[in-house]
Amino acid sequence: MVEAVITEHAGTRKGPITGFYQYSREGIRVLDSRKTLKRLYIFGPSADIMTERDIVLHDKILRRFMFDQNGMLEETFSFGQRPRTFRYESGRRQIAVREGGQYGAVSKIFTFDSNGITETAWGREGEIERVYIFDEGNDAITERAAGWFGPVRRTMVFEGIDASVFREPEAFLQFIMFTEPREGEADARGVEPGSDYEGGSPPTRSRFAFTGKRPLPSDSDKGTGENEGDPRIDFIPDGDISAEES
Repeated sequence: MVEAVITEHAGTRKGPITGFYQYSREGIRVLDSRKTLKRLYIFGPSADIMTERDIVLHDKILRRFMFDQNGMLEETFSFGQRPRTFRYESGRRQIAVREGGQYGAVSKIFTFDSNGITETAWGREGEIERVYIFDEGNDAITERAAGWFGPVRRTMVFEGIDASVFREPEAFLQFIMFTEPREGEADARGVEPGSDYEGGSPPTRSRFAFTGKRPLPSDSDKGTGENEGDPRIDFIPDGDISAEES
């Protein structure tokens, strides 16, 4: 059973729905506006791994996210894609993103303060690209372009989970990973590039937040077909299988 749903709107809450994020103990299902599965993330048996899986072959890993006390490493198994590292700085009030691994060039900085979280591109003299603002009711995150008073690009409305959970750096990294649109994904959602909505236009371009116990499926459920059609995400215990082994 899906335990929480995040509904994504282009622009403000009054804007069209562009996607859904179904959040459960086992992982996250990313759906388009027609509720077609587009991406699948599975939590590993330990609380320091999340993997993105092929939506057809669930045991095939596309990306692996490894969390530790210093931040997160994103590994990709797609040809030509480089890893990224996300490292905590300034007493965990900032996250530096490096392209190509631990010693790669810094591409952006996320900064946490009382108002929300800013995303700044490295080398642009502190110019803010995006801000993430947490609504007072803890039921939504508003993304604005170019600063605190910039146009609203999208709004995430939360049901069954508090938005404030993602204020913590570890959880925010997870949030960024599963809400980050892929290249061309906006078109697949039926949103025209550059379209204007109330307050702005959608973007063109994720330690885990869920703190409850993640039970393994019982042996009676494995391979019996009894759970076919169950909307829950199948939990895959072997979270460390590589793409080559799948």
